[in-house]
Amino acid sequence: MKKIPVGIVGISGYTGAELLKILSLHPLFEIVYIANSSGQGELTNLHPKLKDVYKILKSQEPTIKKADPIEASSICELLFLALPHQESMKFAKQALQNPKIRIIDLSADYRLEAHNYAKNYCQHEDLENLKSAIYGLTEFNGKKLKDARLVANPGCYPTASLLALLPFIELVNSNVFIDAKSGVSGAGKKLTDNTHYPHINENIFAYSPLKHRHQIEIFEKCQQFLDHQNLSPYNGIHKPCPQIHFIPHLTPLTQGMLVSIFATLKVELDPILHLKKFYQDSPFVRICETPVDVLSVRGSNFCDIYAAMSGKDIYISSSIDNLLRGASAQAVVNANLMYGYSPYLGIPLFS
Repeated sequence: MKKIPVGIVGISGYTGAELLKILSLHPLFEIVYIANSSGQGELTNLHPKLKDVYKILKSQEPTIKKADPIEASSICELLFLALPHQESMKFAKQALQNPKIRIIDLSADYRLEAHNYAKNYCQHEDLENLKSAIYGLTEFNGKKLKDARLVANPGCYPTASLLALLPFIELVNSNVFIDAKSGVSGAGKKLTDNTHYPHINENIFAYSPLKHRHQIEIFEKCQQFLDHQNLSPYNGIHKPCPQIHFIPHLTPLTQGMLVSIFATLKVELDPILHLKKFYQDSPFVRICETPVDVLSVRGSNFCDIYAAMSGKDIYISSSIDNLLRGASAQAVVNANLMYGYSPYLGIPLFS
């Protein structure tokens, strides 16, 4: 079977490196283009773990190019964009002028409706393509991906939060409180005061409580699901959606994410049985009988979920690898579904 030529734009960061790792071993995707904003640096210098890998694979180490949407779209059939927000939509807008190109964007640029994006990021510069973007939370929009030209890969916090919350959202009878904890890699490669080793080591703290940008992403998708069982814009009358209160924390882990959700439901039920029925056809969601942990999902695309109730009060917990299920592995699963392949194809199942 002919391999699909693909490109990674934004190779310098952690998600770019994970995409490279997965796609290099994928049986039906072939990397033919890698780029960053400068076109400088050697791959093994950017990511030392790749030293001698290409000798073993008996292939030439790819040359890093300066990101060029016209060049990339002429060489590739599919592009993975691991660029910062705003940069990504500028690149995608030009690349999508080629009618043959398809894009999976790992930034926030195509995840939100225009008014929510403008309020939380900046004015959107590609409203035309935003209208047709498919939100790539696989378990909910997987069937739409086959015809998609542009897929908005969900954020890591929204992935873990939505997979845990959406099975219960129609039953919620209170505000929702989400306590989320992420490894430092979720903050990206650039050094900041918060990610400086003497500060994060043996430390844990909240940041941007109740005003983090992912709060609106979680709320918007809950609202869309309530409106029409779908994670896409809706023009009808909105059903009431619970208020979402989101508090993220940075932890001294490298990779991993643990989310705890608290709410009150309208009814009492067996939450584990409810989850098992809801996700019975979802291979990458595992329902657990005991509280979840981050080590069990590290290096995989799995999301583990646990829930318990006291009367009508519910506690739901989920865990993912923030770089894989929360970014790169989910992107490749979405790519598999875009081309009609098995969702498992080339996806790491454990580390």
